[in-house]
Amino acid sequence: MNLYLLHKPYRMLSQFTDRAPPSGERRATLADVINVPGIYPAGRLDHDSEGLLLLSDDGELIHRISHPRHKQAKVYRVQVEGDPGDKALQALRQGVELGDGMTLPAKVRRLAESGLAERDPPLDPRRHPVTTWLELTIHEGRNRQVRRMTAHVDHPTLRLVRVAIGPWRLDGLAPGEWRRETLHAPAATTKRHRHGRTRDPRGGPPGRRPGHKRGGRR
Repeated sequence: MNLYLLHKPYRMLSQFTDRAPPSGERRATLADVINVPGIYPAGRLDHDSEGLLLLSDDGELIHRISHPRHKQAKVYRVQVEGDPGDKALQALRQGVELGDGMTLPAKVRRLAESGLAERDPPLDPRRHPVTTWLELTIHEGRNRQVRRMTAHVDHPTLRLVRVAIGPWRLDGLAPGEWRRETLHAPAATTKRHRHGRTRDPRGGPPGRRPGHKRGGRR
């Protein structure tokens, strides 16, 4: 049973095809960074969100990861507008009332720094002179939930990066890179790829997949 951990870049769809390109403009898709037949994402990230996306060729595993009943913890690092006070953070911890009901309590903590590479393109500091990094852990999967939660307490999300789903973490993957884990095996098989380049885990030089072509704008 194979599981693929992918660092989805900013402005990339969480699907392999763009079914509704606006004004004919091509948008980046998962096919631009991972070429493995028969795999599908377990859940999704919005076009303007980044971070960990899990994919598999096993339908039961996809269901187990993505179904809300299993309540997989999802951890996000979120850059918000302004400097949230204790009242705003406590509201997030207790749950906030959104249009589709009350959210479950979230774990929230401030971060002195994100620990992430700068986004491409970066935020404009002239438009956003004061920002704060938070780490939020939730167990739900509502549409754009974290963004709606921070907006509810008057601190809109400017950047959102998912760093963990259950026991799986983003650690060691740059945007566009992925690795494969073989579950329920004596030893996990791990490889790392970046936009079509394969890094030999033994330290050899990377190679390009046959037939790989660069995709459009990320």
